[in-house]
Amino acid sequence: MRPGVLKKKKIGVLMGGTSEEREISLKTGRAVLGALLERGYRAVAIDAGKDLPARLRAGKIETAFIALHGRFGEDGCVQGLLEVMGVPYTGSGVLASGMAMDKAIAKKIMEAHGVSTPRSMIHDGKRAVTLRPPLVVKPACQGSAIGVSIVRSSRGLKRALELASSFGGGVLVEKYIEGREITIGILDGKVLPTIEIRPRKGFYDYKAKYTKGMTDFLVPAPIPKAVDRRAAREALAAYRALGCRGAARVDLMLGKSGTPYVLEVNTVPGMTELSLLPRAAQAAGMDYPALVEGILKGAGLNKF
Repeated sequence: MRPGVLKKKKIGVLMGGTSEEREISLKTGRAVLGALLERGYRAVAIDAGKDLPARLRAGKIETAFIALHGRFGEDGCVQGLLEVMGVPYTGSGVLASGMAMDKAIAKKIMEAHGVSTPRSMIHDGKRAVTLRPPLVVKPACQGSAIGVSIVRSSRGLKRALELASSFGGGVLVEKYIEGREITIGILDGKVLPTIEIRPRKGFYDYKAKYTKGMTDFLVPAPIPKAVDRRAAREALAAYRALGCRGAARVDLMLGKSGTPYVLEVNTVPGMTELSLLPRAAQAAGMDYPALVEGILKGAGLNKF
């Protein structure tokens, strides 16, 4: 949708929500709202609770910018509501959002399309874990590294499984890839510069993600060009396999041999001052307001 047309419409920035990532979503939403107002859009903040349909109607919202992270915002639920209400929205559609949010489903889809991803299994509390450490144990339907553990010996496995299962929605157990962590942003099918993530302590968990000074970000990532091109191909293949639209961020690990492994696809990437997608866009010559406007231009319906 053209900016000139969008500037005549009432835009609701959906933020907050009810997931464990509420506080990060509020930060993302406020930053997005500021950028839209700076660009001259008729934008308002909407805290997405159970009364969201009524608030959308009362506010006469004509287009929704989704700044919600986690369950009920990034998993296809809000997208389905907006489809039913006929309100165009940013990002991926119902099916792509749901598949990407469920890491177990996403891995099956990616594997079927030949995307390189670590070996894994679903732990349902009944079957024994057959993969040997080191392992990554994570809730299948959470984001921001919430509930994630790295298990280096069998002694820590039980505790990691209990933590991950406490969030509901199943537990994904996958082989831990020793190497370098990178992330690749994608906007409307265009790959942005690769970022290498270097936590100063431990791994890139919730605290490292959202605390200044705990992680170093190198963009463009200092990796061989051939490796970078291969990682970009894998990231784009994952984006396409899941049917993503608009902005997304693909997280990968580079094995010691330089082989890229896709970990997951985020269909509503963070847009805070520490977030990765804005960093990648800036490296590509796109400032924050331009990135927000670019995402907004992709708003639509019938994203099936």
